[in-house]
Amino acid sequence: MNTYTNDYNRLPDFETRLIWEDTLTQKYPFIKRQNIGKSLCGRPIYAYSIGSDQSKTLYAGAFHGMEWLTSLILLRFLEKCAISIEKNRDILCFRMYDFLKAKGLCIIPCVNPDGVEIQLKGSSGAEKNKRFVDSVSKDTSHWQANAGGVDINHNFNAGWKKLKRLEIKNGITKPAPTRYGGKAPESEPETKAIADFCRKENFAKAFAFHSQGREIYYDFGNRTPENSRLTAEILADCTGYKVSAPNGLAVGGGFKDWFIEYFGKCAFTVEIGMGKNPLPLSDFDDEYKRLLPLLCLGAML
Repeated sequence: MNTYTNDYNRLPDFETRLIWEDTLTQKYPFIKRQNIGKSLCGRPIYAYSIGSDQSKTLYAGAFHGMEWLTSLILLRFLEKCAISIEKNRDILCFRMYDFLKAKGLCIIPCVNPDGVEIQLKGSSGAEKNKRFVDSVSKDTSHWQANAGGVDINHNFNAGWKKLKRLEIKNGITKPAPTRYGGKAPESEPETKAIADFCRKENFAKAFAFHSQGREIYYDFGNRTPENSRLTAEILADCTGYKVSAPNGLAVGGGFKDWFIEYFGKCAFTVEIGMGKNPLPLSDFDDEYKRLLPLLCLGAML
């Protein structure tokens, strides 16, 4: 029987997603909502904490406009955890309601709300930045960046200068739908919001959810914890994903890279689904089921 309050099999435009999130916090008052900052267009970026305030794990999604399927997966899992607590109900074979009494989980469903809105609705989704987005690209169907044409996952302070040189070598020198890392690390309000939040909250570990490829990335530089590889292998084994490593323009500048380098703690990038971005809404149910063991274990390990 479907016990979910919201129907997550819908496109997560900003208005729809806020309705879902409001519904969750009203129905489950033990879910704590925090406004951690605003996007370039002024849209709030919300974080939702559930369970203990001790040793919290962070799950964050929709860093890229086309990768909105990650926000659906994280919101459904947030409600799944709330149901587990309310009803003392297992998730698969995991006693999440007991685990969340000892350790916590924080979920940021959408790091880049403007980018998602632009991809779903075209340049009008950029509101005050509509003309600018039109000047960057008339085709926003493959938009990954924020409303300033900066790729959030190229904008973190981890190997940023090296990545910038590689961008320039590949002809990426100005705002673009994807892969332009901005003028400086944390130049974008979305990047700064999640980085400041992590510096304040001191999370035990972090996961960035992207699409696509069904891969898990776990390392960056010489501060990668020794147990990161084993954790990645366990998570890959329970999902059929593979442990892999990014290359080229996907190395450096990312949230996972920054978290590892700044804190010296485990962080992972999970590339959900298979195909071409944006993954279709029809993939949602199957991919959520495939990811559910990872979502449970990722918080527990």
